[in-house]
Amino acid sequence: MSAIARLKRAVVAVIPDPIAERVLPWRRTAFRAAGVSRPADAPVRLLIGPVNSAGQGFAWARAADRIPGVSAMNFMYRGAQDVFAYPADHSVSTAYFVENRRWQRTQRRAVEQRFTHVLVESGRALLGGGATAEVDVAHLTRQGVQVGLLWHGSDIRLPSVHREMEADSPFLDGTYPEQARLEAIAAANGRLMRTSGLPSLVSTPDLLSFAPDAQWLPVVVDARVWADAAPVRALQRSRPVVIHAPSRAGLKGTPLIAEVMRRLDDEKIIEYREVHGVSAAQMPEVYGAADIVLDQFSLGIYGVAACEAMASGRVVVSHVSPEVRERVHAITGRTLPVIEATSADLESVLRGIVADREDALAVADDGPAFVAEVHSGARSAEVLAAFLGVATATSSDHMGDWNDAR
Repeated sequence: MSAIARLKRAVVAVIPDPIAERVLPWRRTAFRAAGVSRPADAPVRLLIGPVNSAGQGFAWARAADRIPGVSAMNFMYRGAQDVFAYPADHSVSTAYFVENRRWQRTQRRAVEQRFTHVLVESGRALLGGGATAEVDVAHLTRQGVQVGLLWHGSDIRLPSVHREMEADSPFLDGTYPEQARLEAIAAANGRLMRTSGLPSLVSTPDLLSFAPDAQWLPVVVDARVWADAAPVRALQRSRPVVIHAPSRAGLKGTPLIAEVMRRLDDEKIIEYREVHGVSAAQMPEVYGAADIVLDQFSLGIYGVAACEAMASGRVVVSHVSPEVRERVHAITGRTLPVIEATSADLESVLRGIVADREDALAVADDGPAFVAEVHSGARSAEVLAAFLGVATATSSDHMGDWNDAR
């Protein structure tokens, strides 16, 4: 630590926080830089936060902005090791979110006074100050803010239930490193969902098994960005490039496929690239350089990564459970263009794709159209319109019992 840093720490230690925030220049500068959440003027003003998982809080806010009379933004706190760097309308450091009392008070007033609706992500505290999501939800509700709950995956997916659903569940033998913590989090969030009586949204259709009264809010992908980064059709090389980019290898089933992928690479059937720690801005280029993208082989789902690969026109290979595929078809009328493979049959599936490419190309060619229809933000805007109580001709079919729930 430098001498200047030590001096600053010593000064701050002897000055009460409320005074330090106003008299110390560097604290005033930090406070101004942090700012508070400020929506554009509109009759309905939506805040989504504080997680922004896979950049979806930001993407859903853009979808909500399409709705007449609605202004939306997202808020998140970022850790120091945020390598993905997803865009956000408003963000502060995790330390500032947790520790700065003046900012917490100012942000709390901004949220309760400036927003008509809030979607709380992942059962996380939204307002800082050591409160829980339950406390924040109750406070905002008392202030007249309409609150909903938004779930992304591990925040509501019970490992104890999932291991009974999937043969390759990462929770099958109880050895997943974070299993007990994930069980406790999902159980607590399930209680919040049930006892609060608030509307719930889920980002992927598999989560309807854990939140049966929720609505599916499709993830949003900017298809043009991914298509522009992939100008060459997939499977034009004699030795296809296969990419696997697991954000959490243990949950994605990466260890289950490692030996098969090494063998196929050694035989020069494919060229295998496993990608880690790449920023969100670089991923279109990564997928654009691939022929085949492997998503996940443990959870039985599809989410943002699969949608990005589909938008790129790549051949997407993953394990998506029959129940999820049926739900997608029932809700959208479309067949999910993801080639099915489990860890047990991945080798034969990949060998088959390389040997006879036309069927795989037909599936890949449907990917951009599927994303354009289901994940462009239009369907998500309809679901959000229902939550916001601004039904339109396009959103009426998705209203369900939302008005009663609100």
